[in-house]
Amino acid sequence: MMWAMEALTTALLYLNGVTVSFDGFRALNNLSFAVEPGEMRAIIGPNGAGKTTMMDVVTGKTRPDLGDVMFDGSYDLTRLDEAEIAELGIGRKFQKPTVFQNQTVADNLELALKSDRHVRATLWWQEGPSERRRIDELLATIRLTAVRDRLAGSLSHGQRQWLEIGMLLAQDPKLLLVDEPVAGMTDVETQQTAELLKEINRDRTVVVVEHDMAFVRELGVKVTCLHEGSVLAEGSIDQVSTNERVVEVYLGR
Repeated sequence: MMWAMEALTTALLYLNGVTVSFDGFRALNNLSFAVEPGEMRAIIGPNGAGKTTMMDVVTGKTRPDLGDVMFDGSYDLTRLDEAEIAELGIGRKFQKPTVFQNQTVADNLELALKSDRHVRATLWWQEGPSERRRIDELLATIRLTAVRDRLAGSLSHGQRQWLEIGMLLAQDPKLLLVDEPVAGMTDVETQQTAELLKEINRDRTVVVVEHDMAFVRELGVKVTCLHEGSVLAEGSIDQVSTNERVVEVYLGR
């Protein structure tokens, strides 16, 4: 059963007083912030600030000890499991891309397309015109049309990251959580990834966790800086990067 209640907030994602402890260590400490529908938000902060734990809580991998996690105004994510949360439209891209290396780029997207995956349907499933059209659209979005028939294992690191983003988009999520998308990328790939995320953000809400401050500046979005499991500062990149505490605990290193 999906736990829904009367809409409490206009935010698409709303965390209020979320606390998570592991063996006495507080990974999240009364964490509160909200992401509006259609927004792109960048989350920054030093290692151990709670960025990964925050994403684990939103996707149902970790249950908070205290606090509320609301999605789409009325769904209480703390009462749902990972599969139910994915079904609501929350997609997560991990830092290390997980693609089917021995399948082509197009086949990876086909496997990810949101369709009836029951055994009977899978046995008889055939790619129709609408699926082909969708795959073509996804390839164009993730800038991989020219390599659609290449094996995913032969792609560059950056291209594999884009393919995984495409596989998430194939599932039609409302909210995309993207973890360090430009780690290990060339400057050109980094620039193209910024453009790609901005394009995706035209009709989806995106939360990007990232260390690369030049990339965050390129995105030009509101920034939330976490420290010791709480929000340390929030605002534009200029406001956050000149905040004395942010400089002290994160940028000044």
